[in-house]
Amino acid sequence: MKKQFPLLCIALLIFCSINSYAQITPAPSSTQTIMQDFALGKITLTYSRPDVKGRKIFGYTEPYGSVWRTGANSATAITFTDDVMMEGHKIPAGEYGLFSIPGADQWTIILSKNSKQWGAYSYKEADDFLRFTITPIKLPENIETLTMQFANVFPTTSELHLKWEHTELIIHLKADIDARVMARIDSAMQTDKKPYYDAVIYYYNNNKDMGKALVWANELEKVPGMPLMVAKLWKARVLLKKGDKAAATATAQEGIAAAEKDKSEEYIRMNKEVIADAKK
Repeated sequence: MKKQFPLLCIALLIFCSINSYAQITPAPSSTQTIMQDFALGKITLTYSRPDVKGRKIFGYTEPYGSVWRTGANSATAITFTDDVMMEGHKIPAGEYGLFSIPGADQWTIILSKNSKQWGAYSYKEADDFLRFTITPIKLPENIETLTMQFANVFPTTSELHLKWEHTELIIHLKADIDARVMARIDSAMQTDKKPYYDAVIYYYNNNKDMGKALVWANELEKVPGMPLMVAKLWKARVLLKKGDKAAATATAQEGIAAAEKDKSEEYIRMNKEVIADAKK
């Protein structure tokens, strides 16, 4: 009886063959690594990017209902250096394999504890850390090369987009870091190097105690090396959010004078924006 190689053995042979030619021929599916700062950590995504090449992809080349490596070659890997939330599910820091099960109306996204494998040949559901479903978006245009990217990146929220052929997926990410940041600010304020600049910005952007932020903004003007136009801008912004439009306008005018002295068109413009907002 003729022996049959298991799929895994075949995959390993293909992998070795590809590697043996890696130095003299370009990869049919190029590899991309994306690193994105997020919250207090980083996210790193490594995947290979196949092309459509005139084929029908989802439902045919990549069948509905079958586990896909979410790329080509080695399974797609995603690494978090800090805990995050993915579509409301808590993900501890670590590296995961990013698999998926395409569907016409719904996709299953899988984070596997096994990120080191070729394709999905050795994929095991027992290795799943998380599964959740999302609804795909139909695109009118054709996306030739599989593309993943982080979009709408804010300090505590972001989106991971996947686009290929006429399909787009959007996975929402969130980080709950406020308590940790506030604790870090409180601790740092007990040291000789008080982080007035970072603290004022965080309090302003996250609608914290503007009274405390104003105290720090006043101290900011005394920090060695801190440009006066910068200190005045943040003090003016805090005053405006605090509701003191007159003081905000006067401080912004001082900021404009300082910016003109430093020949900074950017800070002239930003201080003028505070004055314009105070008139509303």
